[in-house]
Amino acid sequence: MSAPAPASPPASPAGPVHGTWEPAPAARWEDAFPAGNGRHGALVYGDPVDDRVIVTHHTLVRPHHAPGDTDPPRLADRLPALQDALLSGDPTAAETFTDGRPLRWIQPFHPGFLTRVLDEAPAGGRAVRREADFTTGVVTATAGPRASRVLVSRADDVLVQYVTEPGPRVHVELDHRLDGAPPGLTAGRGITTAHGETVLTLRAGYPGSTLGYTGVTLVLTDTGRTTLTDRGIRVEGARRLLLLTRVHRHDGPHDPAGETAALRALAGEDGPAAAYARLLARHTALHGAAYRRVALDLAADPAERALPGSALLARPAGPALLERLFAAGRHHLLSSAGLHPPRLCGLWTGDWDTAWSGGFTTDANLALQTASAVAADLPEVTEALRTLIRGQRADWRDNARAVFGTRGVVAPAHTDGESGHTYHFDREYPLHLWTAAADWLLLPLLEADEADGRRDPWLTGMLLELADFYEDFLTRTGPDGHLAVVPSYSPENRPRGGSWGAVNATMDLAAARHALTAAADRAPAGRAARLRALADRLPPYRVNDDGALAEWAWPGLGDRYDHRHLSHLYPVWPLDEITPYDTPEQARAAARALALRGHENDSAHGHLHQGLIAARLGDAARTGDALRRVLGGDFFHASLMSAHYPKRDVYNADAAHALPALLVEALVRSTPGRLVLLPAPPPGLCARGRLTGVRTRFGARLDLAWAPGEYRAVLRPARDADVELCAPEGRRRLALRAGEEHVLVSP
Repeated sequence: MSAPAPASPPASPAGPVHGTWEPAPAARWEDAFPAGNGRHGALVYGDPVDDRVIVTHHTLVRPHHAPGDTDPPRLADRLPALQDALLSGDPTAAETFTDGRPLRWIQPFHPGFLTRVLDEAPAGGRAVRREADFTTGVVTATAGPRASRVLVSRADDVLVQYVTEPGPRVHVELDHRLDGAPPGLTAGRGITTAHGETVLTLRAGYPGSTLGYTGVTLVLTDTGRTTLTDRGIRVEGARRLLLLTRVHRHDGPHDPAGETAALRALAGEDGPAAAYARLLARHTALHGAAYRRVALDLAADPAERALPGSALLARPAGPALLERLFAAGRHHLLSSAGLHPPRLCGLWTGDWDTAWSGGFTTDANLALQTASAVAADLPEVTEALRTLIRGQRADWRDNARAVFGTRGVVAPAHTDGESGHTYHFDREYPLHLWTAAADWLLLPLLEADEADGRRDPWLTGMLLELADFYEDFLTRTGPDGHLAVVPSYSPENRPRGGSWGAVNATMDLAAARHALTAAADRAPAGRAARLRALADRLPPYRVNDDGALAEWAWPGLGDRYDHRHLSHLYPVWPLDEITPYDTPEQARAAARALALRGHENDSAHGHLHQGLIAARLGDAARTGDALRRVLGGDFFHASLMSAHYPKRDVYNADAAHALPALLVEALVRSTPGRLVLLPAPPPGLCARGRLTGVRTRFGARLDLAWAPGEYRAVLRPARDADVELCAPEGRRRLALRAGEEHVLVSP
């Protein structure tokens, strides 16, 4: 049987390239092309001589806590005294509201091991090309007749590497020696071989723990001779190799026999080429269908579209780069979402010392990364978020009881994916005081329900349980008679004239109001009225002396503008509480707050957060400024995965995953009752183009084409809807009917 054709993303004048390529192997793991299925991940170097693939998995977190370390602090009995002190004017009262423990980081995410196919007699002088095809999720590296193709199957949850013409003599092994591996990490290997089939196992044990993980790789050859070495196998004379790999984290001894049998069943009896073709087809049926739902074409120059990604990154002003980053962002987001949503590093790391433990940070980063999930039609991402929340619901209840003495749920600001307890806090980051996380995490699921036209019973239960918390927590009032959120925290800032724990942070007010209103919409009539009445007792937002929406709606608390977070603009984005259409005065105050905000340490998430808020406010110039800061700040690796800081400092998925959301928001915005066309297209970056497949929250799909002074939008509603259209020429009502295509053309 002939080998499948290599994946290739050729440039085409007819449309953008749905992939990327480089003319050399990756020298750093940060530049290796990522692949994944939301459970297993792969970083592919694409080196034909030392063909290395780093294997990762969402469950690979290193245990480092003693019993009790991850319990939420039991502070409920001290809460009334703290509330009294804060309300009476003691600005530092919350600084001692802890259980005295030092800051405890969450369990750090880490890489598993390398699969290596080492050519022991490499032929020199062969040009190398490595490429990633986003439509299939396949990473291919070629050098002369040799080709290596890697995918991580969404259908079969297995990492697949298929090598044709590997060389006359190659060495295959699993290698755990990765950057930062702890000295006490134990490792043991197992090798069995017979009849053209070899099973390689690597068992790793964490220092001081019964926990560990085991990698299993099934190696199939079509011809040639296989011999054992001290670390793996030597294969001579094979034309084709197929490696099937899984990794499993476990407590205590683990027998890999079951995993081995499952990999054999996937391989079948018909040889490496047929097995690869079968696995590829099953995978691409799922991955390709998901990736292709939405596409962006900015009419870029075909010559620029043909460039490698690293060359495009050196041309930050061109639309070809935006097309490529939009495509890569969708691919990387889809590939990292499954068992969990994306971590701070997506699903990938090549270093055991992953920044911020490679966890999920819920006070901005996770929300930014998943911001495009509904509009850009990636339900896989919202389902991964739902899975994370489902697994932590009991821990969220513990947080509410322990810290606040209430019913309901309180989500943590940091989680490793295992524990949902609040235990990562200290004096300067009193994250245990922050109560808005659950509302922010549930919001994409609520928007998905709106787009689908359904009311998921599980989500209804979560919203009502969140309302339970607010009913029990919102019992104190300020001097104006309004309810007070006390204690309150605005991530990750502190006010002038106060300390980190304060009263009435604008974000906390907005989250409480939204959570109560959303729960009321799904509650029985009697309770709905009580919840709305409680929401109505919350204080209004405050406009400060600079004319800006204040970060704290409490007298005496001033703003610190130079900060990477924009928590107080939560009513603008991601909520739609403050808009230029419904609340123009508050929108002007929000725009003033945005204009005064600094960039602090140039974090990529801060720039994109500013851009998303600017797009909601219809400020195209500021949207473009935010985008240009990211494009021109050297934030992207050759892999098109991003960094947290400029000059590619600290591997981080925020920019890569959030950039598609910013582009969609700048071009199309919807709520259950409104469609906004071209609210803030960045000047000079998106002058013309086509965005297809966008989902609206009123149940229609949208294709939009635009050029200077004109647009054409096609709506395909799945249900009847009466919405307001806000377009460049003005506002009017649209009556949409299910199944009837509706075309909107600029006058």
